[in-house]
Amino acid sequence: MLARVLAFLLCLLPPLAAAGAGGAPPAISIIIDDIGARLRADRRAIDLPGPVAFAFLPHTPHGPALAELAHAQGKEVLLHMPMQAIEDGPLGPGAVTLHMDRTEFVDAVRRALATVPHVSGVNNHMGSLLTRHPGHMTWLMQELKARGNLFFVDSRTSAQTVAERMAHEQGVPALRRHVFLDHDPSPAAVAAEFDRLIALARRQGLAVAIGHPHAATLELLERRLPTLQALGVELIPLREMIARQQQEQEAWRALTAR
Repeated sequence: MLARVLAFLLCLLPPLAAAGAGGAPPAISIIIDDIGARLRADRRAIDLPGPVAFAFLPHTPHGPALAELAHAQGKEVLLHMPMQAIEDGPLGPGAVTLHMDRTEFVDAVRRALATVPHVSGVNNHMGSLLTRHPGHMTWLMQELKARGNLFFVDSRTSAQTVAERMAHEQGVPALRRHVFLDHDPSPAAVAAEFDRLIALARRQGLAVAIGHPHAATLELLERRLPTLQALGVELIPLREMIARQQQEQEAWRALTAR
Protein backbone atom coordinates (compact mmCIF):
# COMPACT_ATOMS: atom_id res chain seq x y z
CA MET A 1 0.00 0.00 0.00
CA LEU A 2 2.80 2.42 0.90
CA ALA A 3 4.52 1.77 -2.44
CA ARG A 4 1.28 2.56 -4.32
CA VAL A 5 0.81 5.81 -2.40
CA LEU A 6 4.41 6.88 -3.10
CA ALA A 7 4.06 6.03 -6.78
CA PHE A 8 0.91 8.19 -6.96
CA LEU A 9 2.68 11.09 -5.24
CA LEU A 10 5.64 10.87 -7.62
CA CYS A 11 3.26 11.12 -10.55
CA LEU A 12 2.08 14.47 -9.16
CA LEU A 13 5.57 15.99 -9.16
CA PRO A 14 6.56 18.38 -11.96
CA PRO A 15 8.32 16.50 -14.78
CA LEU A 16 11.83 17.82 -14.12
CA ALA A 17 11.51 17.36 -10.36
CA ALA A 18 10.75 13.69 -10.80
CA ALA A 19 13.19 13.21 -13.66
CA GLY A 20 16.59 11.85 -12.94
CA ALA A 21 18.48 10.64 -9.91
CA GLY A 22 20.18 13.35 -7.90
CA GLY A 23 18.43 16.13 -9.82
CA ALA A 24 20.02 15.18 -13.15
CA PRO A 25 18.28 16.57 -16.23
CA PRO A 26 16.08 14.29 -18.34
CA ALA A 27 18.15 11.96 -20.50
CA ILE A 28 17.67 9.89 -23.63
CA SER A 29 19.67 7.15 -25.31
CA ILE A 30 19.28 6.24 -28.98
CA ILE A 31 20.18 2.99 -30.77
CA ILE A 32 20.31 2.69 -34.54
CA ASP A 33 19.57 -0.91 -35.51
CA ASP A 34 20.31 -3.04 -38.59
CA ILE A 35 23.82 -1.71 -39.20
CA GLY A 36 26.21 -3.65 -41.43
CA ALA A 37 24.43 -4.28 -44.71
CA ARG A 38 24.16 -0.85 -46.37
CA LEU A 39 27.49 0.94 -46.48
CA ARG A 40 26.44 4.47 -47.46
CA ALA A 41 23.45 4.84 -45.12
CA ASP A 42 25.29 3.13 -42.26
CA ARG A 43 28.31 5.43 -42.54
CA ARG A 44 25.97 8.41 -42.46
CA ALA A 45 24.36 7.00 -39.33
CA ILE A 46 27.68 6.51 -37.57
CA ASP A 47 28.49 10.17 -38.22
CA LEU A 48 25.47 11.31 -36.19
CA PRO A 49 26.46 13.77 -33.46
CA GLY A 50 26.77 12.62 -29.88
CA PRO A 51 26.85 9.21 -28.19
CA VAL A 52 24.36 7.39 -30.39
CA ALA A 53 24.74 3.60 -30.16
CA PHE A 54 24.76 1.22 -33.13
CA ALA A 55 23.42 -2.34 -33.25
CA PHE A 56 25.09 -4.53 -35.88
CA LEU A 57 23.49 -7.54 -37.50
CA PRO A 58 25.87 -10.52 -37.46
CA HIS A 59 27.52 -11.93 -40.56
CA THR A 60 27.04 -8.77 -42.66
CA PRO A 61 29.48 -7.68 -45.37
CA HIS A 62 30.31 -4.28 -43.89
CA GLY A 63 29.73 -5.01 -40.20
CA PRO A 64 33.32 -5.49 -39.00
CA ALA A 65 34.69 -2.40 -40.75
CA LEU A 66 31.76 -0.21 -39.68
CA ALA A 67 32.02 -1.45 -36.09
CA GLU A 68 35.68 -0.45 -36.11
CA LEU A 69 34.68 2.98 -37.42
CA ALA A 70 31.98 3.43 -34.78
CA HIS A 71 34.34 2.37 -32.02
CA ALA A 72 37.01 4.77 -33.28
CA GLN A 73 34.45 7.58 -33.00
CA GLY A 74 33.66 6.63 -29.40
CA LYS A 75 30.25 5.14 -30.20
CA GLU A 76 28.87 2.09 -28.42
CA VAL A 77 28.65 -1.09 -30.53
CA LEU A 78 25.94 -3.70 -29.96
CA LEU A 79 25.19 -7.06 -31.51
CA HIS A 80 21.69 -6.95 -33.02
CA MET A 81 20.91 -10.62 -32.45
CA PRO A 82 18.31 -12.10 -34.83
CA MET A 83 15.63 -14.03 -32.93
CA GLN A 84 12.61 -15.98 -34.08
CA ALA A 85 9.42 -13.97 -34.53
CA ILE A 86 5.80 -15.05 -34.35
CA GLU A 87 5.35 -14.21 -38.02
CA ASP A 88 7.16 -16.37 -40.54
CA GLY A 89 9.79 -14.49 -42.48
CA PRO A 90 13.52 -14.29 -43.10
CA LEU A 91 15.55 -13.62 -39.96
CA GLY A 92 18.92 -13.34 -41.68
CA PRO A 93 22.13 -15.23 -40.93
CA GLY A 94 22.95 -16.30 -37.40
CA ALA A 95 19.43 -16.32 -35.98
CA VAL A 96 18.45 -18.21 -32.84
CA THR A 97 15.15 -20.08 -32.82
CA LEU A 98 12.85 -21.90 -30.46
CA HIS A 99 13.68 -25.38 -31.77
CA MET A 100 17.39 -25.07 -30.86
CA ASP A 101 18.74 -26.92 -27.85
CA ARG A 102 21.06 -25.12 -25.47
CA THR A 103 24.27 -26.15 -27.25
CA GLU A 104 22.99 -25.00 -30.65
CA PHE A 105 21.66 -21.78 -29.18
CA VAL A 106 24.85 -20.83 -27.36
CA ASP A 107 27.00 -21.74 -30.38
CA ALA A 108 24.91 -19.42 -32.58
CA VAL A 109 25.23 -16.58 -30.08
CA ARG A 110 28.99 -17.06 -29.83
CA ARG A 111 29.43 -17.11 -33.60
CA ALA A 112 27.35 -13.95 -33.93
CA LEU A 113 29.35 -12.15 -31.25
CA ALA A 114 32.57 -13.11 -33.03
CA THR A 115 31.47 -11.28 -36.20
CA VAL A 116 31.16 -7.84 -34.57
CA PRO A 117 34.24 -6.28 -32.91
CA HIS A 118 34.06 -4.05 -29.83
CA VAL A 119 30.64 -5.30 -28.69
CA SER A 120 29.53 -3.85 -25.36
CA GLY A 121 25.96 -5.12 -25.39
CA VAL A 122 23.24 -7.03 -27.24
CA ASN A 123 19.71 -6.23 -28.34
CA ASN A 124 17.20 -8.39 -30.18
CA HIS A 125 16.37 -8.18 -33.87
CA MET A 126 12.73 -9.26 -34.21
CA GLY A 127 12.21 -11.95 -31.55
CA SER A 128 8.49 -11.54 -30.83
CA LEU A 129 8.33 -15.31 -30.25
CA LEU A 130 11.68 -16.13 -28.69
CA THR A 131 11.78 -13.27 -26.18
CA ARG A 132 8.62 -14.69 -24.60
CA HIS A 133 10.41 -17.90 -23.55
CA PRO A 134 12.23 -17.77 -20.18
CA GLY A 135 14.45 -20.77 -20.89
CA HIS A 136 16.01 -19.44 -24.08
CA MET A 137 16.35 -15.94 -22.63
CA THR A 138 18.07 -17.41 -19.58
CA TRP A 139 20.56 -19.20 -21.86
CA LEU A 140 21.29 -15.89 -23.58
CA MET A 141 21.76 -13.95 -20.35
CA GLN A 142 23.99 -16.64 -18.87
CA GLU A 143 26.23 -16.41 -21.94
CA LEU A 144 26.37 -12.61 -21.67
CA LYS A 145 27.13 -12.89 -17.96
CA ALA A 146 29.93 -15.38 -18.62
CA ARG A 147 31.54 -12.94 -21.04
CA GLY A 148 31.87 -10.25 -18.41
CA ASN A 149 30.75 -6.68 -18.85
CA LEU A 150 28.04 -7.05 -21.53
CA PHE A 151 24.58 -5.51 -21.16
CA PHE A 152 21.24 -6.26 -22.82
CA VAL A 153 18.62 -3.94 -24.31
CA ASP A 154 15.16 -5.45 -24.77
CA SER A 155 13.79 -4.11 -28.05
CA ARG A 156 10.32 -5.14 -26.81
CA THR A 157 8.99 -6.55 -30.04
CA SER A 158 6.37 -8.34 -27.94
CA ALA A 159 4.37 -7.11 -24.96
CA GLN A 160 4.89 -10.59 -23.47
CA THR A 161 8.70 -10.37 -23.54
CA VAL A 162 10.54 -11.73 -20.51
CA ALA A 163 14.02 -10.84 -21.79
CA GLU A 164 14.61 -7.86 -19.50
CA ARG A 165 13.39 -9.82 -16.47
CA MET A 166 15.65 -12.77 -17.28
CA ALA A 167 18.59 -10.37 -17.65
CA HIS A 168 18.00 -8.94 -14.20
CA GLU A 169 17.58 -12.42 -12.70
CA GLN A 170 20.96 -13.46 -14.14
CA GLY A 171 22.71 -10.27 -13.02
CA VAL A 172 23.08 -8.79 -16.52
CA PRO A 173 22.64 -4.99 -16.73
CA ALA A 174 19.58 -4.31 -18.87
CA LEU A 175 17.41 -1.60 -20.36
CA ARG A 176 14.20 -1.58 -22.36
CA ARG A 177 13.17 0.29 -25.48
CA HIS A 178 10.48 2.92 -24.87
CA VAL A 179 10.05 4.44 -28.34
CA PHE A 180 10.42 3.16 -31.91
CA LEU A 181 11.35 6.25 -33.89
CA ASP A 182 10.49 4.89 -37.32
CA HIS A 183 7.95 2.12 -37.10
CA ASP A 184 6.31 4.41 -39.64
CA PRO A 185 9.32 5.81 -41.57
CA SER A 186 7.53 8.86 -42.95
CA PRO A 187 9.15 12.18 -41.93
CA ALA A 188 6.06 13.39 -40.04
CA ALA A 189 5.74 10.15 -38.07
CA VAL A 190 9.46 10.09 -37.17
CA ALA A 191 9.24 13.69 -35.97
CA ALA A 192 6.20 12.86 -33.85
CA GLU A 193 7.96 9.88 -32.25
CA PHE A 194 11.04 11.99 -31.49
CA ASP A 195 8.80 14.54 -29.77
CA ARG A 196 7.20 11.70 -27.81
CA LEU A 197 10.67 10.51 -26.77
CA ILE A 198 11.51 13.96 -25.38
CA ALA A 199 8.18 14.21 -23.56
CA LEU A 200 8.64 10.75 -22.07
CA ALA A 201 12.14 11.58 -20.85
CA ARG A 202 10.83 14.74 -19.20
CA ARG A 203 8.04 12.80 -17.53
CA GLN A 204 9.96 9.78 -16.27
CA GLY A 205 13.57 11.02 -16.31
CA LEU A 206 15.05 8.44 -18.71
CA ALA A 207 13.95 7.07 -22.07
CA VAL A 208 15.47 4.79 -24.71
CA ALA A 209 14.65 4.96 -28.43
CA ILE A 210 15.45 2.65 -31.32
CA GLY A 211 15.58 3.74 -34.94
CA HIS A 212 17.00 2.55 -38.24
CA PRO A 213 19.24 4.08 -40.91
CA HIS A 214 16.26 5.31 -42.93
CA ALA A 215 16.68 8.63 -44.71
CA ALA A 216 13.89 10.31 -42.70
CA THR A 217 15.32 9.09 -39.40
CA LEU A 218 18.85 10.22 -40.15
CA GLU A 219 17.72 13.59 -41.44
CA LEU A 220 15.67 14.25 -38.31
CA LEU A 221 18.46 13.17 -35.94
CA GLU A 222 21.06 15.25 -37.78
CA ARG A 223 18.78 18.25 -37.33
CA ARG A 224 17.37 17.66 -33.85
CA LEU A 225 20.21 16.14 -31.83
CA PRO A 226 22.17 19.43 -31.75
CA THR A 227 19.09 21.13 -30.22
CA LEU A 228 18.83 18.85 -27.19
CA GLN A 229 20.87 21.07 -24.88
CA ALA A 230 18.52 23.97 -25.54
CA LEU A 231 15.62 21.68 -24.62
CA GLY A 232 17.25 20.75 -21.31
CA VAL A 233 17.62 17.10 -22.33
CA GLU A 234 20.82 15.05 -22.42
CA LEU A 235 21.82 12.39 -24.93
CA ILE A 236 23.84 9.83 -22.97
CA PRO A 237 25.52 6.48 -23.70
CA LEU A 238 23.67 3.30 -22.80
CA ARG A 239 26.20 2.52 -20.07
CA GLU A 240 25.40 5.82 -18.40
CA MET A 241 21.68 5.20 -18.85
CA ILE A 242 22.08 1.86 -17.05
CA ALA A 243 23.98 3.54 -14.19
CA ARG A 244 21.32 6.23 -13.80
CA GLN A 245 18.56 3.66 -13.86
CA GLN A 246 20.30 1.69 -11.13
CA GLN A 247 20.67 4.87 -9.05
CA GLU A 248 16.96 5.59 -9.37
CA GLN A 249 16.05 2.02 -8.44
CA GLU A 250 18.27 2.21 -5.36
CA ALA A 251 16.72 5.53 -4.38
CA TRP A 252 13.25 4.06 -4.81
CA ARG A 253 14.11 1.04 -2.66
CA ALA A 254 15.49 3.31 0.04
CA LEU A 255 12.33 5.44 -0.08
CA THR A 256 9.93 2.51 0.14
CA ALA A 257 11.94 0.86 2.94
CA ARG A 258 11.30 3.75 5.34
